[in-house]
Amino acid sequence: MNGATSSPAAQSLSAAVPSSPTTSTTSSTDTNSGGVPAQVSPSWLSDIQPMAGNVQSYPTGPVPTGPFTAAVGPLTGYPQAWKAPDPTSAEVVAVINSLDWTQVPNSAVRQAGSGGGVKMTGYSASDPDCWWSASGCTVSKRSNIPADVAFCPTAGDWGLTYDDGPLTADAGQWAEPNLYDSLAANNQKAGLFYIGSNVVNAPAAAQRALADGHTICVHTWSHPAMTSQTNQQIVAQFYWTLRAIKEVTGVTPRCWRPPYGDVDDRVRAIAWQMGMTTVLWDQDTNDWNMPGSGGGNLPPATVDGYFEKWINARKSGTDNQRGHIVLQHELNDATVSMAEKWLPQVQEAFRLVPWNECVQMAYPYWEENFVYPPGNPTASSSSDSAAGISSVSPSTTQDATLSVGSSGVGSGAESTTSNSKTSGAHTSVTANKCVTVIWLSLISGLFILYI
Repeated sequence: MNGATSSPAAQSLSAAVPSSPTTSTTSSTDTNSGGVPAQVSPSWLSDIQPMAGNVQSYPTGPVPTGPFTAAVGPLTGYPQAWKAPDPTSAEVVAVINSLDWTQVPNSAVRQAGSGGGVKMTGYSASDPDCWWSASGCTVSKRSNIPADVAFCPTAGDWGLTYDDGPLTADAGQWAEPNLYDSLAANNQKAGLFYIGSNVVNAPAAAQRALADGHTICVHTWSHPAMTSQTNQQIVAQFYWTLRAIKEVTGVTPRCWRPPYGDVDDRVRAIAWQMGMTTVLWDQDTNDWNMPGSGGGNLPPATVDGYFEKWINARKSGTDNQRGHIVLQHELNDATVSMAEKWLPQVQEAFRLVPWNECVQMAYPYWEENFVYPPGNPTASSSSDSAAGISSVSPSTTQDATLSVGSSGVGSGAESTTSNSKTSGAHTSVTANKCVTVIWLSLISGLFILYI
């Protein structure tokens, strides 16, 4: 199926209305109808006491490298690693009871297939659920469902992301802090989408990631295709991962990425009420499919070819319409070595930043006491960036999610099904148009931006 193409008005920012600086609540309104429900700091994590040894601010100088030094004790009370958590546990039920289920579409629970995929037999070509696995859809047709973050709006930006971490000790020399030390050596920050089970198994790695200044987000507890989960199971997958990250690092992510990219409006709506924006990608290295632990049989030369093509396109001037959020993994020796091999060359061709920096989301955590550097360009209240997103603090911010019609996911992007996903149509975003609309929005006093 082809991805649905949205009108320019629908390809919009879902911005947040400023709330009182004395609260942790950020209200959010849809740009078309004001229908997106308020997003609130997860109160059901308020009693979680973080481990000792965490940083309280973003690093402004050299970051830690070498062996882990943090003294972290064992985590208790969590579900079995890499197994589906119990949706009837008291903690999960408390979260379920706190959500407004009238805001969650009654979409079908999909049937899981082999290899973590989902079956789409009988699904309507009209894509009523904005199901990414079927169409590449990232902008819901529903006024109360925020759009996904799917690409960097400014040409030349490369949103650097790694899924499935932290890479744990059973990976030998390739386990963390291998990749994190390489990033530090290249003065590079990234977005890290963490499996809750891995955070519990490798808490020192998660603490190092925060200390190094990477952006930590949720990638579920056990990596299922999320549209194959019931509402209660979805809450359980999110809850235990959010709890693990907060207990280990002291921060509560406002971002998540669906395993295999498998998300629809039902899952989006639950994630949003649990405090998270959905983050996808528009370029896929397919590195997960190379030979290695948990991998496949894709020749590494094929992945090399992707990097070469993207770098050459940028250098030749043909990649000049927008930036990209690129999918990579800290999954095994193959993905880590590939990441380290290409990092310097990508840095030469692109402005390499974490995904949240390229969309001007300055505060990816709910904690108001986590300090970001004053010089961080995404931490200013200015709105005159090509991204068109202004972010200050979580309590006073106008955070937004940015997306466009249908994500150009390419072929085999952590594929959820044997069906091929074809790229959807894209809408070009020019800097002139963005700047014009931004200034008009400021003059009118509205926080509604259209791309």
